[in-house]
Amino acid sequence: MPRKRLSMRLIREVLRLHYDHGLSTNLISRACGIARSTCQEYIKRFVSRGLAWPLPESFENTALDALLFSLPPNDERKKPTPDWKEIRRELSRKGVTLKLLWQEYRGQHPDGYGYTQFTEHYRLWSGHLDVTMRQTHKAGEKLFVDYAGMTMDIVDACTGEVVTAQIFVAALGASNFIFAEATPDQSLASWIGSHIRALQVIGGVPEVVVPDNLKSGVKSPCRYEPEINPAYQEWAQHYGVAVIPARVRKPRDKAKVESAVLIVERWVLAPLRNRRFFSIAELNDAIRDQLEELNGRPLKGVGRSRQDLLDSVDRPALHPLPKAHYEIADWKNAKVNLDYHIEVEKHFYSVPYTLARKHVEVRHTQGIVEIFYQGTRVASHRRSYKVYQYTTNPDHMPKSHQEAAGWTPERFKAWGGKIGPYVLGMVEDVLGRRQHPEQGYRSILGLLRLESTFGPDRLNRACQRALRYGLTGRRPVHEILKKKQDMLALPEQEQLPLPAHDNVRGANFYK
Repeated sequence: MPRKRLSMRLIREVLRLHYDHGLSTNLISRACGIARSTCQEYIKRFVSRGLAWPLPESFENTALDALLFSLPPNDERKKPTPDWKEIRRELSRKGVTLKLLWQEYRGQHPDGYGYTQFTEHYRLWSGHLDVTMRQTHKAGEKLFVDYAGMTMDIVDACTGEVVTAQIFVAALGASNFIFAEATPDQSLASWIGSHIRALQVIGGVPEVVVPDNLKSGVKSPCRYEPEINPAYQEWAQHYGVAVIPARVRKPRDKAKVESAVLIVERWVLAPLRNRRFFSIAELNDAIRDQLEELNGRPLKGVGRSRQDLLDSVDRPALHPLPKAHYEIADWKNAKVNLDYHIEVEKHFYSVPYTLARKHVEVRHTQGIVEIFYQGTRVASHRRSYKVYQYTTNPDHMPKSHQEAAGWTPERFKAWGGKIGPYVLGMVEDVLGRRQHPEQGYRSILGLLRLESTFGPDRLNRACQRALRYGLTGRRPVHEILKKKQDMLALPEQEQLPLPAHDNVRGANFYK
């Protein structure tokens, strides 16, 4: 009659006394009320299956039972057990499958497991790993990125003001290598800048980047066709990487970085919680030291560090970094005004006049502004930071422009003259101050349209006051109207006497 199997509770107790307390099998047999040979058998089975103690809390009794008693002990002694840890590491490499590894195993051990038993044993062994380790990620395939929920404080050394720094986290799929850094915010420039620095530390480019659906990366979140931010997409094209956002409300799509965020918060940020930092650079130096220790620490259940796995598994499969430096660009949508200029941070740039009233895309960096219409670049200008000034390409203003657009200086003068003489004077002043009269059309249109809000009389008086004090354009006239200064009487112009001083000679000196 076959011996009755012990309960899993009692088997776990045998293992606990053996590993946690180091008791001999004699003492364990007495403590548990079972034979010494039985204790030895269960400990031997546990070791032969390649299991590690302590078992994870999520490791169920049914899984342990299946693993310990899947094959009779006699068969176990006949069939050599593969190194399951090495099997898992090999599976993370490109093109490696479980069947290929089984063929290599049978090549070394012809009397070893059949393919079905081999796969079943690997499945049972991998069941004791945690969720993130159970997922198989190919080497160099995916980089998961996100921001941590935990932030760090930066103190201004001069004012004592405290600002909050955001923490960017990236994790490679196969090696679990973690990169983290502090940024001032979650803006597009910070987001892309962190990506660039992460790839520099990793030493290569993966095939896919998996971000969350934050606005810096994803313009329009969608389960099936998310729209990537144009600047983020441009960065991806420069580095030759695909951006595949995680699905909305599907945290398992980015479980790798979710786990990395938790690790960074516990082992990088928490140890720094009592330190005071006075700059982002100082904080990042401290984060870098903590990460070096974290990535150099052996992984539980794997026996190798993240840094070791990066060097041996992920990095050989990564694509090389591009030679050309990437310059971060901002994108915006704009509507071309009737003066065929678009506005970028309070400066105006020309486009071909035929695009007046059309919608265009604008790409601007620190040195250049490019305008695209329906995906084709139609204009480019050197970046200027002069506020409310114009950069105009003469090629954008053919002689036929006035007739084609329907606006001429004479038409604006006639319109202003109908409202009042001072309005006409303001129109002429605006046109006279521009190198090209068309550059004043936007200001004149805004000026003349104030008539519908304030009436012709008030507009005329406001222009009179503005001209008296040498002010030009719509903006000062609008301020006068808002503050009702046009209701006030203008002081009479009179010649003020010259002050008495030896250095003031007067007109008679030059006769």
